[in-house]
Amino acid sequence: MTASTFEVLADPTRRKLLDTLRTGEHSVGALVDQLKLSQPAVSKQLRILREAGLASMRVDAQRRIYRLNPEGLREFDEWLAPYRALWQDRLDAMERTLDSMED
Repeated sequence: MTASTFEVLADPTRRKLLDTLRTGEHSVGALVDQLKLSQPAVSKQLRILREAGLASMRVDAQRRIYRLNPEGLREFDEWLAPYRALWQDRLDAMERTLDSMED
């Protein structure tokens, strides 16, 4: 995983944009309205997400429509896999402990 992907995901505004894009495609104007940010600020963050491969854009007449690029999150997902396994092991152990306490 590259440091730039971590840096991109570390920003709370970019995470909010990704959360919004997760629900489907949105125009820049719709994102401005939802996030209560200026158009230049939203456009700047979208450019960063696009350059990182986390979002994609298509042109519809004079509007730019953005969507989440799930493939861009694959590297991050792979990096998280061992941590997910660690948590799963701990949750399984807790479940076994709780099950034994019921007796």
